[in-house]
Amino acid sequence: MYLVKYSIKRLLMLIPVILGITLVLYFVMSLAPGNPAQQILGANASDEQLAALEMEMGLDQPIIVQYANYILRALRLDFGTSWINGNDVLTTFMSKLPNTLLVALVATLWAIAFGIPMGIYSAVRQYSLFDYGSMVVAMLLFSLPAFWLGILSQILFCVVLRWLPATGIGGWQHLVLPALILGANTLAAMIRMSRTSMLDVLKQDYIRTARAKGASRRGAILKHAVGNSLIPVITQIGISFAGCIGGAVVTETVFTIPGIGAMLINAVKARDIPVVMGSVIFIAIIVGVINLIVDLICAKVDPRIDLAA
Repeated sequence: MYLVKYSIKRLLMLIPVILGITLVLYFVMSLAPGNPAQQILGANASDEQLAALEMEMGLDQPIIVQYANYILRALRLDFGTSWINGNDVLTTFMSKLPNTLLVALVATLWAIAFGIPMGIYSAVRQYSLFDYGSMVVAMLLFSLPAFWLGILSQILFCVVLRWLPATGIGGWQHLVLPALILGANTLAAMIRMSRTSMLDVLKQDYIRTARAKGASRRGAILKHAVGNSLIPVITQIGISFAGCIGGAVVTETVFTIPGIGAMLINAVKARDIPVVMGSVIFIAIIVGVINLIVDLICAKVDPRIDLAA
């Protein structure tokens, strides 16, 4: 029962977060240079046409009133339509979400599959050549910009070698490069987090006690150290997956993937406030739910975490 109460409490805490984010975003978008009505009607529109469209869109009202009206509509699950193409915001977002989730999931999975073993082995073989090499790889992946890495990979694997398609979405071949580029930063985070966590666990008294009772070093590591070292790594996995969803803008733009990241950046360029606001609200909800799931998993794995408290 306490899990249900905790989950409800965490979900309710999303409300002020979403209100704060959307309030700031709405004011910034509204105060940006340019007239949305002018963009829709074109440069040849008359003043009467502009005034009529602004009244229809509610742009003639104070900004705080416009924001309040938008939130009231959003509470009824009415997120409006795009000012540019007239498409329903919720329908458009849901149609593009699977592409982003698929790329983010593949990126996170490959980063976990390689990053955690590398980090654990680096900690076990601390100060070895492998340890230094993995740290160099992690620092490089943290430092290299995603757009630069994506363009270089397109030139090498798509143009020169012609192994993979350069853009679009389709078969598994289209996922390889976007997932590798999007998961590069996650791989670096997995290596560093798992290494640091494993080093902390190896210094604990219960590891020395297990060795003193006759357990081999390999047995003590596999039976006692690995499981306990993964608890903070699980938290990092959730943060990284949420970051892949919210940070897919660059990857989707470089590889022309029709996901929510590309949709969001195009809406910002066009000053399409309904699409921007709706996308940010949906992303905030998704990230909040992912963080909640991670907390529940950590509580299940680590009995020391008392959610009821």
